[in-house]
Amino acid sequence: MCGLFGVVRSPFAADPGRASDVFVMLGALAEERGTDSAGLALLGAAPGLGGAGGGGCRVVKGRGRFSGVWRPEFLHELDRAAVAVGHTRWAAQGSPAEAADAGPMVVAGSPATVVGAYDGDIDAAGLRARFAPPPASGATGSEPILRLLAGRRPPAEITGVLGALVGRVALAWVERDRPTEVHLARGALSPLTMAVDTDQNIYWASNPRWFREVERHTRVRFAAVVLLREGTYLKVGMERRPGRRDLPEVLATAAFVPTARDTDMDPRVWTGFTPADAEGDRAGLLHRVVRQAGGTGGLLTVA
Repeated sequence: MCGLFGVVRSPFAADPGRASDVFVMLGALAEERGTDSAGLALLGAAPGLGGAGGGGCRVVKGRGRFSGVWRPEFLHELDRAAVAVGHTRWAAQGSPAEAADAGPMVVAGSPATVVGAYDGDIDAAGLRARFAPPPASGATGSEPILRLLAGRRPPAEITGVLGALVGRVALAWVERDRPTEVHLARGALSPLTMAVDTDQNIYWASNPRWFREVERHTRVRFAAVVLLREGTYLKVGMERRPGRRDLPEVLATAAFVPTARDTDMDPRVWTGFTPADAEGDRAGLLHRVVRQAGGTGGLLTVA
């Protein structure tokens, strides 16, 4: 189980600090979903604020809580970043002590390098057997998924990978050479929420309650908050056009059928949810279920 959160910044927001405040507060709230490690990635420069090259990418991560990784000196870069990706981790796979297993991850693929964060617990061995990605440097399921997604841009290609995953999964990833476009996906079980504030900044987070907490404690107000259904893929942000500044928007959508193992239904999926939010999400679950064949480690579809 992990916490996902992030923002695509609107270039027209009068005060970039408002979105930055939301991002930092989401990071603190995401500690309820993991304190083994935490991190953030700052990508690009906000259109109209940075150079034509789109800025760079800074990834900071470490062991422990997000509040222990975050530093006030990051604020200047955060205020200028087109996209910020955050992650808190409870180590379901790999070691909590290994930096290679902490997120966000930077994964070099062909033809693109992606920066991504992952919440879940998938059948990584099955994925490697099916797609044969290059050897991973870490022991989690996130790296092979991100390698497979790197450079895939048509929604049909992306959902082809997402539909092959078996287990709990939610993802947020960005291609380094397209730092104003964010890919969001909710597969089986692992929750993911998208929100838009009145400045037209777009956010994502694991728990819809976090946005209500943000409204309670900051000046930010949200025009919409939506807990995504299982099997949802979205591309949000701004397509880079020379000489133009656009509002962040939903650029692409697609649906797929997610698959979970019979052992994946765990109440910890909804850690931190209000009873009403958890009950509403459970009522809308639509994933296929597979069970492990007795003692073999294989999978057998039963529903």
